[in-house]
Amino acid sequence: MIDPLTIDFLEATKDHSVIVNFSTIPQWMFKTEKPVPYPADPGQVAWNYEQGTEFRDPSLKQVADYYARLVSWYTKGEFTDEYGQRHASGHHYKIDFWEVLNEVDFEHQMTPETYTRLYDAVVSAIRRVQPQMKFVALALADPSKQPRFFEYFLNPRNHEEGIPLDMISYHFYASPSADESTETNQFTFFEQAEKFLDIVRYIEAIRQRLSPRTRTTIDEIGSIYSSDFGQDRADYAFKPLPESYWNLSAATYAYVYAELARQGIDVAGESQLVGYPTQFPSVSMVDWSTGQGNARYWVLKLIRDSFGPGDKLVETSSAIPYVYAQGFVTRGGQRRVLLVNERDRAFEISLPGAEGAEMQFVDQTTATRPPASTRLTGDKLELRGFGVAVVTFAK
Repeated sequence: MIDPLTIDFLEATKDHSVIVNFSTIPQWMFKTEKPVPYPADPGQVAWNYEQGTEFRDPSLKQVADYYARLVSWYTKGEFTDEYGQRHASGHHYKIDFWEVLNEVDFEHQMTPETYTRLYDAVVSAIRRVQPQMKFVALALADPSKQPRFFEYFLNPRNHEEGIPLDMISYHFYASPSADESTETNQFTFFEQAEKFLDIVRYIEAIRQRLSPRTRTTIDEIGSIYSSDFGQDRADYAFKPLPESYWNLSAATYAYVYAELARQGIDVAGESQLVGYPTQFPSVSMVDWSTGQGNARYWVLKLIRDSFGPGDKLVETSSAIPYVYAQGFVTRGGQRRVLLVNERDRAFEISLPGAEGAEMQFVDQTTATRPPASTRLTGDKLELRGFGVAVVTFAK
């Protein structure tokens, strides 16, 4: 069991709280008409691996024990297999949260009842290895179509006694249709974001009613360009994306981040660090050929460096319909405003009291470079197309 990418990640995040997810259940644990093949080359893509909806072991112990061994491998330096044979890894990593599976509404089409049983079994098994570990549940791909998942899973009466409901998760991706022009993407992305935020309000009402101590992470926020949905076809060929796409995607994330903060969501995770042809290239935060960050990466860094837990949100309004604004007072007492341009054209913005403020921004002129910075000489500023800016007022 050698996974150098996982080890690289755990090494790089030793001083950080992490959520780990090994989402793919070994295929042989499901009943299928015939064995499901997989490529001999581990670097080759396989889109047909996940098949079957019925577990070979209806007690779910087989799956639960598998995940317990996996946790033991990375945190206890070893595990003992089904036949009593010990396997040493030497790894003793600290894993704070374990997310139990991923997008179960898509993968194997689990029902709320099946997933809840499986969650309880996996959590029980892992806690015998790591009693202090916390857990993330659901990771739904399309929460708008799965209200019963939340109603069922968040009801403590549907769980075994003592099973913790630490945190739930679900995802959001803006995505244009295949016949949509590049020029109309800007409308689609923000309209879909607005609808998603309504879904979040609905889910939050369920959570507050059934399990108010359960936290929420929306741990996949991004966009998927229409061309990515043909990756499973034999004739798939990657086509370069419009450069403006990366800025539009970045601006969408910045808007969703701020609105989730307004709703009190605990964590807003951007997806994904590295995508590449056959692995959702339009979701990447870096150029998969060079490792250089794109606008999505730099906007995430700008937000991460500017805002955080303990900041206070203040009532903010914008006179320009397509420019979003949200004010913050940081833990250190700094006054900042997040600005997001939802359109591919520049706007002149009047920001009272901004003279002498520092503005950091990411737009189509910064491209793959870090956020640019300028000192404002008056109360007016320009925000270019799909630009994201943080203005820090002078004290």
